[in-house]
Amino acid sequence: MLVHSRTGKWATWSVFFVLFVPLFAVPLLVILAASFTTNWSGAFPSGPTTEHYVAATGGDSLQALTTSLITAVSASLLALTIGSWAALAAASMRRRGRRFLDALFMLPVAVPSVVVGLAVLVAFSKPPMLLNGTRWIVILAHTILVTAFAYSSVSAAIVRLDPMYEQAAASLGARPGYVLWRIKLPLLLPSLTAAAGLCFALSMGELSATMMLYPPDWTPLPVQIFAATDRGSLFTGAAVAVVLMGTTLLVLLGVSKIRTRASYR
Repeated sequence: MLVHSRTGKWATWSVFFVLFVPLFAVPLLVILAASFTTNWSGAFPSGPTTEHYVAATGGDSLQALTTSLITAVSASLLALTIGSWAALAAASMRRRGRRFLDALFMLPVAVPSVVVGLAVLVAFSKPPMLLNGTRWIVILAHTILVTAFAYSSVSAAIVRLDPMYEQAAASLGARPGYVLWRIKLPLLLPSLTAAAGLCFALSMGELSATMMLYPPDWTPLPVQIFAATDRGSLFTGAAVAVVLMGTTLLVLLGVSKIRTRASYR
């Protein structure tokens, strides 16, 4: 830590807990408590139950969770591929070209996600690219929304790469494709896994654009949570939200282990 005195450390930790507990911990604990209760009319919940998790882990909720996982994994892989390729291409461009690509890929996060959803809906509701009413329009919208984060993460990692490795490989006669596959990409692997985890988490929680695009047979879990709370099933919605958070956390922990192993290589 930057603070070395005992008093300073205690003060730093105190400020951290004063800010962390009410802003981050309490809302999550409230959702967790609500998922195990049947009534909350006072300061504390009452009527403990686990019936909400029966509904949250079966039927339509389980199908929605599967839909969210498929959408998030597909969008993350596409975003990682497109964003990494663009970041590698931008690294070899001049300053003006890099600025153009930066602006192009950061544009979807500079506007509300509902605007992106509307743009995708208008663009792909007529032939020859008729995707409206299919799952592909949802995956496409999620890909557009999260590609910016993959691009920016990989671009920042490329800037930090030591060019000595590429130069040494090239001096030994290695072709550009071999240098990319065996030198550059392994060095970027920790950043690639971090970008994939970020894209996955963002896709799992995306709601605004999804609400405009999803067909009835492709309902992601955030839409299921919104529908449950909208019809007054707050406690069931809380249980579904806990399932969403837990699933996302488990996947991110797995990605974190891959990233740690990649960092040690």
